Amino acid sequence: MAELREDGLTEARTSHSPGRQRPSTPPERGANSHPIAWWKLLLLAAGPGLVVMLADTDAGSVITAAQSGARYGYQLLWLQVALVPVLYLVQELTVRLGLATGKGHGELIRDRFGATWAWLSASTLVISCIGALVTEFVGLEGVGLLFGVRPWISVALAGAFLIVVSATGAYRQVESVALALGCFELAFVGVAVVSHPSAAAMTRALAQGLGGNAGYWFLVAGNIGAVIMPWMIFYQQSAIIDKGLGPKHLKSARIETAAGAVITQAIMAAVLITAAAALAGAAAKPLDTVPEIARALTPVLGPTWGRVVFSLGMVGAAAVAAIVVSLTAAWGLGEVAGYKRSLAHTPFEAPWFYAVFVVCVVAGGGLVLAKINLVELAVMVEVMNALLLPLVLGMLYLLALKALPEGWRLGTWRARLTGAVVVITSAVGLGAGLFGLLHTAPRARLRQHSAAMARPRAAAPGRAPQRGAGMQAGGRQTRYPKM
Repeated sequence: MAELREDGLTEARTSHSPGRQRPSTPPERGANSHPIAWWKLLLLAAGPGLVVMLADTDAGSVITAAQSGARYGYQLLWLQVALVPVLYLVQELTVRLGLATGKGHGELIRDRFGATWAWLSASTLVISCIGALVTEFVGLEGVGLLFGVRPWISVALAGAFLIVVSATGAYRQVESVALALGCFELAFVGVAVVSHPSAAAMTRALAQGLGGNAGYWFLVAGNIGAVIMPWMIFYQQSAIIDKGLGPKHLKSARIETAAGAVITQAIMAAVLITAAAALAGAAAKPLDTVPEIARALTPVLGPTWGRVVFSLGMVGAAAVAAIVVSLTAAWGLGEVAGYKRSLAHTPFEAPWFYAVFVVCVVAGGGLVLAKINLVELAVMVEVMNALLLPLVLGMLYLLALKALPEGWRLGTWRARLTGAVVVITSAVGLGAGLFGLLHTAPRARLRQHSAAMARPRAAAPGRAPQRGAGMQAGGRQTRYPKM
């Protein structure tokens, strides 16, 4: 059994043991007879929520936000704001489930709905994790290209770093590394401030409301999938258990999760605003490579400092997310398969846990080295996340209704509100993703862009084209609404 330490945390050496069940103690009454000040609990519980939220703004999210600003200016800024409460609502349910039951997400699905649904959920998790790892390696490879490093070297170094960090550290050490790396993402907020965005242009874009062509809705789905990711649900619930948090940490975990939701969406909005401000008055077109995104995001800083600041932000975003998603795949499969799955164990004590971790890292790195347009691939991964939302959010909601013990269950109004948010978010993500996929033919664009990357771009003759002009898939000319 796990032992209670003086600092209020439970010892996690035997965490993730099959069948462990937390007492159904209501969140307002902890098991410890000596109450701990709320600020001490906040410091003790801090970690899983911030780490998962910083990982949420991963390389794929940065790329998707940059593409949104490059192609549609500030028109998708409203979505970044609207997703803040949705993100908090989803992740708060995972916090509640983890603290109340002491079980991971996959384990709860297996216990409540059977092995078939558990394996289906784990399969979507692995697909999502490998897709996310692809986007992280895309970002790290792009940073390497900015400094003349060959792609295979960047990918190999990143993969080796991930394996060493996971194999040599307990959860607290890995968490500390992830938080330190994630702080570099705040560089994007600073860049947005010095880019001097137009408040009038943002107001006009927000006043336009919903609407746009297939490319617009494709990026709507991409932004939803970049914020609400399947692996985030699995990770935070498993990390809470591996860290040894208990019922008394609910309030502090909620505060951390809410703060993280605001921070991650501020970073996403900052990237979108910077891209929109930097490209205002230029042709609305996609950015095909990470170096192109770097040049678009940092013109106000100059070539040298711009490259350095962008690299710090992208490395922070990609590295923290790579740590999180690779751990999530190993944790999630372990919850369904039943093997040992804690960072407290060595590779010899939990060989399957570390084997799954390494396989996911190698698979993600290998896909990045394929000759395809990586920026377009990164956006498609986020759209894939949006298409998985009905299953992922639906299962989370059902667990919240069925698995939470007395004292932790959702009230009537909260259950109805949560159900409505789950249905609306899933429907918009699925509908926008399918509409965009069917009308923009992204696979054809992948082939087009891969060929285009092999030849230099021709400078536009004469004056720059109007802001309202752009290219759609297949080379057709279209008119986008002016900012």
